[in-house]
Amino acid sequence: MLLAYVIASIAYVLVSIHLCWALVRHRPIAKGFSLGMLGLGILMHASIIYPQVMTIYGLNFNIFNIISLTSLFFLLFYTLFSLYRPILSLGILAAPTAFIGLSAGYFGRAPYKPLIDLGIGLETHILLSIAAYCVLFMAALQAVFLRLQIRELKHRTIHRLWVEKLPPLESMESLLFDMILVGFILLSLALGMGFVYVHDLMAQHIAHKTVFSVLSWLMFGALLVGHWRAGWRGKRAANITIYAFILLAIGFVGSKFVLELVLKTN
Repeated sequence: MLLAYVIASIAYVLVSIHLCWALVRHRPIAKGFSLGMLGLGILMHASIIYPQVMTIYGLNFNIFNIISLTSLFFLLFYTLFSLYRPILSLGILAAPTAFIGLSAGYFGRAPYKPLIDLGIGLETHILLSIAAYCVLFMAALQAVFLRLQIRELKHRTIHRLWVEKLPPLESMESLLFDMILVGFILLSLALGMGFVYVHDLMAQHIAHKTVFSVLSWLMFGALLVGHWRAGWRGKRAANITIYAFILLAIGFVGSKFVLELVLKTN
């Protein structure tokens, strides 16, 4: 497992350095090298997190495993989007994020009682929740980049780093709403299955998580409707995306942090 961690770490660091060099020196990004190294990192990352989550005692979704798994899915979705979207430059955050998540999962320890005897419904709910979180995490990062681009264009700055290094504003907005739509669908399915298969919210310490997730779902839904009916875009869309994701993050990660590291419960 140590060898896999070292290989994945080297792959993530090399891609981060290459992207940073290419952006600073105004050089083209080597797509084949970047995606190849990220693919290697994803394979090694998966080989590490799989036995940590799929234990002989049951599923172990402690906070550090969740962070590692989330960063892995995040990088996987980024790589898939990169196959047909001009977003390689966004890997300047994707690769370091994956490295941080990988390290958190490898070195982090938290008390947790493995989940046993889960039905297919709950397992699907968990996987959909993680997938939705990853896609919406990407949307939040995309919204931050969009805000930076809009700020440079609005203030007509001389050195337009984000405008020059990132895809055009229209492409960034289109990608943002693609991510939001995919994430919203996944989150809708996850919440729907959660309400069907989870019967006692208070006993399972997930009432607060459900409340924040529903609030986030409502905000993302309102944004999609506003974009479709009223043409919401630009700064407004970016701000709503960021706020909605913060709510989701509080419910998804914040609750696990409080329960496992502060209250020492499962």
